[in-house]
Amino acid sequence: MVTPPRTEAAADGRVARLLRAAPVPAALVVLVALSGVVLGRVYADPLLTRLMAGAAAGSVLVSVAARRLPSWLVAPLSVAALAGWTLLSLRLAAAHAAMPGGLAEVAADAARNAIPRLLTAMIPVEPAPDTVLVPVVAAWLAGLTAAEVALRAGRVLLGYLPPALLYAGALYVVGPNADPAVGPTVLFAAVAAAGLATPGRRDGPAPDPVAGLTPAVRAAVRLRLAAASAAGLAVVVALAALLAPVVAAQVDERPVDPRRYVEPPRVESLDENPLIRISGWALNPDQRLLDVRTVAGAGDGGSPRIRLAVLSDYDGVTWRVGATYRNAGRILPAAEPAPGAPTDEVRQEITVGDLTGRLLPAVPTPREVTGARVAYDPATGTLIRPEGLAPGLRYEVSSVRERPDANLLPTANVPAGDEVARVLRVADGAPEPLRRLATQLAESNGAPYARADAIATFLAEHYRVTADAPSGHAYPNLAFFLFGPRNGGGQRGTSEQFAAAFAVLGRLAGLPTRVVVGFEPKGDGPVRAADAYAWPEVLFDGVGWVPFDPMPRPDNEPRPVEEDFRPQPEDPPPSEVPAPTEEPSATPPAAAPAPGRAEGGLGTPVLVGGGVGGLALLVGAVLAALYAARRRLTRSRLDAADPGERVAGAWRELTDALRLAGHPAGPDLAAAEVAERARRTLAEARAARSGEGAAGPTERAGEGAAGGPDEAAVDELAALLNQAGFAPGSVTPAQAERAARLSQGFGDALRSARSRWGRLLWTVHPGPLRWRR
Repeated sequence: MVTPPRTEAAADGRVARLLRAAPVPAALVVLVALSGVVLGRVYADPLLTRLMAGAAAGSVLVSVAARRLPSWLVAPLSVAALAGWTLLSLRLAAAHAAMPGGLAEVAADAARNAIPRLLTAMIPVEPAPDTVLVPVVAAWLAGLTAAEVALRAGRVLLGYLPPALLYAGALYVVGPNADPAVGPTVLFAAVAAAGLATPGRRDGPAPDPVAGLTPAVRAAVRLRLAAASAAGLAVVVALAALLAPVVAAQVDERPVDPRRYVEPPRVESLDENPLIRISGWALNPDQRLLDVRTVAGAGDGGSPRIRLAVLSDYDGVTWRVGATYRNAGRILPAAEPAPGAPTDEVRQEITVGDLTGRLLPAVPTPREVTGARVAYDPATGTLIRPEGLAPGLRYEVSSVRERPDANLLPTANVPAGDEVARVLRVADGAPEPLRRLATQLAESNGAPYARADAIATFLAEHYRVTADAPSGHAYPNLAFFLFGPRNGGGQRGTSEQFAAAFAVLGRLAGLPTRVVVGFEPKGDGPVRAADAYAWPEVLFDGVGWVPFDPMPRPDNEPRPVEEDFRPQPEDPPPSEVPAPTEEPSATPPAAAPAPGRAEGGLGTPVLVGGGVGGLALLVGAVLAALYAARRRLTRSRLDAADPGERVAGAWRELTDALRLAGHPAGPDLAAAEVAERARRTLAEARAARSGEGAAGPTERAGEGAAGGPDEAAVDELAALLNQAGFAPGSVTPAQAERAARLSQGFGDALRSARSRWGRLLWTVHPGPLRWRR
């Protein structure tokens, strides 16, 4: 049968209209999918990018297919399709991450925790149900909105707004964690321009909006249209002129990381210092904490130690974990072992018994965990389960066990500097006997390994292990453990005291140390409380963290501490005060009164001189007390244990300096406003000092030129204050030290611009001691 010419023409027309209509939907699909490309750069594999591309295509195609339906039917139809694609995406992500549980359980958990886990996940992020849910849903909604506005309403440029917002959101979430997305951004702009340049769907010329009007009305309408077009063009040009410098200035700026505003998972108070649990476990040795089955590995190395926590921070009272945990997937970031160090893989299946808290036991260093959702701290290689441990929890962990090369230890050095300042820091208040013992052991052993071995040997030879020793590892507890009388409970303890004493003595001897809490099982099977154990570790260059064993050998009778170390008393006992060797002489005869002095009294010059001298001593004592109090206040601010508190203390030093300089900053001012006032004050002080140095006395001219920090450094201190206030726990010790230097330099610069008496008054002014904090 021959097709009539009219039918062929109609088919050709439909094809032509379809070809003309296709570019805009295709452009929308590409624009939405590019957001998945940008966000996928921080994911471990391309699964997320594929899921977001599928959401982009599905949402736009549903709108195209339903274009002849009423607009109020499109949204429910598209949401139903979104539900189907989301469930499929969650199932694919759960299978990819090997997550246990049914689809309903996985979907409910992802819906509850999607946003916080996405922003606290460790990079690279593993595609899991909770890390793909929000991007997939956002991509679908952006595609649906864009298609309805651009295709149904015919507003193509306005329809680009949802994909543009989604793309900007992806860039913001990635932040500084990936290289600049130059290629995807250029492609985004090119596709958007191509979609705008595509001809519309109308056949024939567009109708004239002023057709059928009288000439006068037609002219007035055209004039208004021209004026509106000119005004719109002017607004676009003005916005471009205003925003272009701002956008250009942001090109070289480091993007903000939104993860800094979200608090990652933290350990509970029970786990912040698991060292205190050693004594409780020692009193209940048969308590069943874990069940361990070695699937692969171990080999000739015997049953490996299982690590529970690493404690790196010590404030003189408590050892703390102090780790930053990030939600992680099944595969954990790999840490490079020391060059040449032998390693072997250990895979264990662990079942939780009576162990509580969030810390998740594993052989160091874990690489893969299945059966439990974990958060990971790469600095210490330890794990937590954010939901907490529960009896019956079973998981499998694969670890790479590193064994240090013993041949390198005798000549290995220990690192120093800001990178290891945390594990070298000795808290204030260390008892003098501890310092003398550390000095004695270090003086006779020069090499770092010899020092560490000497400390371990001294503890093993002179102290006794007992299960009923009280818990405690503060400075007084350690001093009693090391030097207390044996008949009074001293010189005995659990592995808590042995490990803590080793770590403190090691730091006093210049060794970077930390304390590890874990278990030493006898083999596969139950791990009981009696297997709980704490041991110290020392960091060596080129070798890594090396464990030491300061525990006494079985059936070894400890030697008295006094045989090798006798703490010197601070003051000699009364019986050792030397007695007088000569008899007191007879009372000398009274001397004749000096001229100018009445008999039986003091002369007027002596009284006046004594009064003036006493007043001078009193004033000097007051000034010295004020100076000492000011110095103590500054040290308490700038030497705080928490880096965030040190930054806040540095900021208070800056505001006190402004107040002393006569330019107080009100409590209602923001940090940026205070920084602006500080810059002006510093510039005025330097200008005044420069002018005075040119025309003033020679002693002023000989003083140093303007010193202190650069004026722009005040902004850096304000930025650190905002970081400490809005992102607690994110300030590093190096940043805190930088803040202290900036505040001290600022105060010194303002003080040096004053007169000699002004500088003296600055150092003893009592104001900072009483001003409201």
